[in-house]
Amino acid sequence: MNFFGGGGQQQQPQGPDPIFAAKTEMEMYTDLFNKIASSCFQKCASRRHREPDLSLGEMTCTDRCVSKYLEGQQLIGAVLQKANEEQAQQQQQMQQMQSQFGG
Repeated sequence: MNFFGGGGQQQQPQGPDPIFAAKTEMEMYTDLFNKIASSCFQKCASRRHREPDLSLGEMTCTDRCVSKYLEGQQLIGAVLQKANEEQAQQQQQMQQMQSQFGG
């Protein structure tokens, strides 16, 4: 029994909601897919659809387009991660300075 009368209920640990995180991740992947599909289709697909399948040139173009798009996203992600880490480090330094000087 809990001292404050809470009974035997256990509190769940505070942290990110796994369902919210999964939904957000799924939305991000869906958005990424839609952007890639739209961008690469406009660049690579012929305006005259004579055949039901893509031609060899269209497939090659699409493959390169998707590869470049994902590579660009990966580079952007690395830059943003580095910027976030630097910002967190600066915030930590500011907190240390505030605590040292009577904050």
